[in-house]
Amino acid sequence: MSSVAVLTPESFAEHRSGLKDQEIAGCVPEDEAYIPTYLEAFPPLPEKGAPGEKAGEPPSAWGSKIRPIKASVITQVFHVPLEERRYKDNSQFGEGEEAKVCLDIMQRTGAHIELSLAKDQGLSIMVTGKVDSVMKARKEIVARLQTQASATVAIPKEHHRFVIGKNGEKLQELELKTATKIAIPRPDDPSANIRITGTKEGIEKARHEILLISAEQDKRAVERLSLEKAFHPFIAGAHNRLVQELSLETGARISIPPSSLPKDEIVITGEKEAVALAVSRIRAIYEDKKRKTTTISVEVKKSQHKYIIGPKGNTLQEILEATGVSVEMPPLDSSSETIILRGEPDKLGPALTQVYAKAKSVMVVEVTAPAWLHRFIIGKKGQNIGRITQQLPRVHIEFTDGEERISLEGPTEEVEQAQAQIQEIIKDLLVRMDYTEINIDQRFHRHLIGKNGANINRIKEQYKVSVRIAQDSERSGLVRIEGDPKGVQLARRELMEMVQRMENERTKDLIVEQKFHRTIIGQKGEKIKEVRDKFPEVIINFPDPSQKSDIVQLRGPKNEVEKCAKFLQKIIADLIENSFSLSVPIFKQFHKNIIGKGGANIKKIREETNTKIDLPTENSNSEMIVITGKKNNCEAARDRILAIQRELANIKEAEVTIPAKLHNSLIGSKGCLVRSIMEDCGGVHIHFPSEGSGSDKVTIRGPAGEVEKAKKQLLQLAEEKQVNNFTAELQAKPEYHKFLIGRGGANIRRVRDRTGARIIFPSPDDTEQELITIVGKEEAVRQAQKELESLVKNLDDVVEDRMVVDVRHHRHFVCRRGQVLRELAEEYGGVAVSFPRTGANSQRVTLKGAKDCVEAAKKRIQEIIEDLESQVTVEVAIPQRYHRAVMGPKGCRIQHITREHEVQIKNDPQRAPAEVLPQENGEVSPEAEFVPRKCDVITISGRAEKCELAKAALLALVPITEDVEVSYELHRYIIGQKGIGIRKMMEDYEVNIWVPQPEKQLDVIKVTGLAANVERAKQGLLERVKELQAEQEDRALRSFKVTMSVDPKFHPKIIGRKGAVISQIRKDHDVSIQFPDKGDEQQDLIVISGYERNVEEARQAIQQLVAELQEMVSQDVHLDPRTHARIIGARGKAIRKLMEEFKVDIRFPQPGSDEPDKVTVTGLPETVDNAIDHLLNLEEEYVSAGDDSSGGPAKGFVVRDAPWNAAGNKAPDMSSAEDFPTFGTVVAPKQASAWGPKKF
Repeated sequence: MSSVAVLTPESFAEHRSGLKDQEIAGCVPEDEAYIPTYLEAFPPLPEKGAPGEKAGEPPSAWGSKIRPIKASVITQVFHVPLEERRYKDNSQFGEGEEAKVCLDIMQRTGAHIELSLAKDQGLSIMVTGKVDSVMKARKEIVARLQTQASATVAIPKEHHRFVIGKNGEKLQELELKTATKIAIPRPDDPSANIRITGTKEGIEKARHEILLISAEQDKRAVERLSLEKAFHPFIAGAHNRLVQELSLETGARISIPPSSLPKDEIVITGEKEAVALAVSRIRAIYEDKKRKTTTISVEVKKSQHKYIIGPKGNTLQEILEATGVSVEMPPLDSSSETIILRGEPDKLGPALTQVYAKAKSVMVVEVTAPAWLHRFIIGKKGQNIGRITQQLPRVHIEFTDGEERISLEGPTEEVEQAQAQIQEIIKDLLVRMDYTEINIDQRFHRHLIGKNGANINRIKEQYKVSVRIAQDSERSGLVRIEGDPKGVQLARRELMEMVQRMENERTKDLIVEQKFHRTIIGQKGEKIKEVRDKFPEVIINFPDPSQKSDIVQLRGPKNEVEKCAKFLQKIIADLIENSFSLSVPIFKQFHKNIIGKGGANIKKIREETNTKIDLPTENSNSEMIVITGKKNNCEAARDRILAIQRELANIKEAEVTIPAKLHNSLIGSKGCLVRSIMEDCGGVHIHFPSEGSGSDKVTIRGPAGEVEKAKKQLLQLAEEKQVNNFTAELQAKPEYHKFLIGRGGANIRRVRDRTGARIIFPSPDDTEQELITIVGKEEAVRQAQKELESLVKNLDDVVEDRMVVDVRHHRHFVCRRGQVLRELAEEYGGVAVSFPRTGANSQRVTLKGAKDCVEAAKKRIQEIIEDLESQVTVEVAIPQRYHRAVMGPKGCRIQHITREHEVQIKNDPQRAPAEVLPQENGEVSPEAEFVPRKCDVITISGRAEKCELAKAALLALVPITEDVEVSYELHRYIIGQKGIGIRKMMEDYEVNIWVPQPEKQLDVIKVTGLAANVERAKQGLLERVKELQAEQEDRALRSFKVTMSVDPKFHPKIIGRKGAVISQIRKDHDVSIQFPDKGDEQQDLIVISGYERNVEEARQAIQQLVAELQEMVSQDVHLDPRTHARIIGARGKAIRKLMEEFKVDIRFPQPGSDEPDKVTVTGLPETVDNAIDHLLNLEEEYVSAGDDSSGGPAKGFVVRDAPWNAAGNKAPDMSSAEDFPTFGTVVAPKQASAWGPKKF
């Protein structure tokens, strides 16, 4: 028999409406409708990764991935001697197995490898790339190109783990560093031998490193002593003096756990002999004290314990020092009041006397006073409380925010006097003061305050009250009024009236172009004042001119705002219509006639046409009169002004037709050409149509004779422009272009000078690379075209010629992969120059190409030979370690000097292979005085004067070294994690930075590089030092910590929903707040760290929050279960809104509960009562609505074979955040749900 489950209609309205449609379609009565199964009503969703779908990865909580910092590129060079080379066949160097192996390694590691053969047939290998890639490539090269050997090294089995390191990191580093393979026996293997495989040099290095690690571990010893915690103070001594003396005497390091840490293990480290001596001395002290000491227990009030402990435990240390007795205090968070004194029997009495004396030296009293009275008790600027503390300076008075208590701490007599005085102040204030609190929506707060606090200050002064409005950051609508009882009520009434008025207000934004704002406001605000007088209840706000905003805001009663908006829109429409502008050119001598006597004429035109007419000033050269207003009125005003000009002088207007494409060339640069015609023709006005209009009509206006003259000049200029605008095109192969242009443009300049035509060659971006354009007069263009065609024709006729070049000069032309020959081909129309093979002993050189190109190339080769025969060789001594820096990346700096000074630069080919010094940080230190060696010499070949210039340029590239004074403590921060910081500085400033080894503890950093770069790097280093010093100071200030005890039941409330409450406290006070982990012993301790002042404020905020939580109560109310779903609402929306409104927490019963109608409400007493009243009203409303509906109680949505009807399951709780979680939250399930496993 199938089971049936009923769910509320509200929860599944959509499903029910869907079923109704099916029932209507099937004409089945509702009471006899088919009951679907659970799987039919709720078909399962497709599984993850269903066919045709891609399971996307969840978006990262950090957004898009952080781009990794680009790794620096390094280069390493090393040498493989001939006897260790695996492949020794040099007949096909660069093409055999070695080249294949290098190509494979490059593909696998991403590093770049270059091979070269030394004179001794050894192999030089240069590897370039990122650090990791270079190290991996080097390891593979050694393994595959160099013959391998193997050796074993024996060290104690217990030292193997130090060779391996954490997660094998040390072993990997050692293998990369020495380019070897190191095999360490497994822990269960009895062998202690470590096998090393690699080159002889690598094996020696690895063996040396392993023996160093083992030797270092031989010297060290660690001893752990478990001694009773109670005897630790006797071992440490007062103020830790005894343990310090013991450390100095034995040379061992002794670590005793602090009293707050529940550990009894003392750790001694150091040399074996020192550790053994320290252990024996500690055991002797322990045995002596254990034999001689006894204990007594005393009860002292918990509040007095802190006076026995003293600041930082100093009082306990003083008692120990004076009497030799250890005082054991219970933890501060423990309720125990028992104190244990441990020591020799005859010393326990004096110690007990001191304990009681310290406990009774200070008294603590609490005075009760309403929290709102605290600031009045303190007085303005602390006057009231200041008088008490001046009289009784040893009394400490503490007010706790949100709590109705004042703590007094100090000597007994003075505390009693202070208590009496404070109680007197409280009594007086309660008689003459009152307060009230009202809740006002936060959006009205700034209006209540008014501009610069005008409104709130008026209320304060008028009613002699104090009004406190919550800050925006507090997100609270609470407004508190304190003062005279009568004034408080009057102020409350006025504030509520203001809020009522504002609730009826609305805001509207008008879009008004900024250029109209000044006009609408008027001079000194006269026009906007009229608008405000007409609509006094509407506030009109214009944006600040600097904001460049077009939004004008209106605020006030709804009807008045609408009327005001319509009125302003009408004003704006009139302004837009009246903003049309025309410029009319009128001869300067007629301006006074247009103005008229006393401005009569211009005033009449303005009034009759309703326009604004602006004339230029007398000393201005402009002849333009500007007319502004409606378009028709502006045109009418223009016609009247032009009529006045025509009456006064013989003014004529003529139109000339000139093609629009010539207009710009006739106007000239900045109007220079057309201005010269106007000035030459007595100041006529020439008007061209606006660009893009397509009109060819040009208007000339002025005296009749001058107009004709201007017309004639304009047409003549247009004809010249038309004639000079002839264009022709020519086709020529792109390789001929350079020859046609000639060296330095000589050939093409000759053609231009002879013909006067302009010749334009295609740019590299043009699609038509063969097209040459000729522009100018037709005759000149035709002549230039003829000359160029003749040149191109000659270039097409290929000839072959020969010349004699001395064999000793051949190398210059063919070296560097034929660089000189390529340049000759590019410059001289692709001419092919062929030199005889090396060893042929022939001086004949063949040239093939166009006749003119061949002749020009022969001439150029002869010039090069003359330069070679007159060249000299200069030697420059530069230390070899600087050669790479002088060469620059891929030799770019040397190449630049070679091109600029037309010289050859090379190193001595006979030099011995130099030792490669790694350019890593900390491995290169400046050298001693420089003594030139053969390998340091660089030779420069070329003309004498150019060689000297090249030499100077080379010496300018030699790096210098300068010292920068930087404190040793800051070195590791400058280097950065894994050397990132120092590498970035070296890349940014193009220098090498040397930081001394940590054990040297030197306060200097050396910077090597070009002088300008070194200076920039020094400045960068000093700036970084300043930053680090500032960070250290700030870190010290931020490290202040406070631990506070809060009942764990309040922790979720302090954290808040999704951490909202605690996040806000952290943000407001800029502190870090740590809650205890689940496994911690002390679950009530909260740690706050940050700046001292911020920490204290955050602690007070948490204490205030806890105080509010402690005042909360829980109350049960019985509601008809049928109404629960409606009160909760869809997805709990209604109940959440209700909880936010009444500031309470409402919990509904679980399904299957013994009391299904019991609802629990938690919050402050007043809010709980209000919430319960509201819930009862809702219950009554929903029940009556249900009774009124026909057909009796609703059946709800019915399904068969639901999962909650299976054995051992129950229906889901729709109010549970676990069964129905909010999107974006993760709830840990307490038990398996009837709905199956949750998928997040």
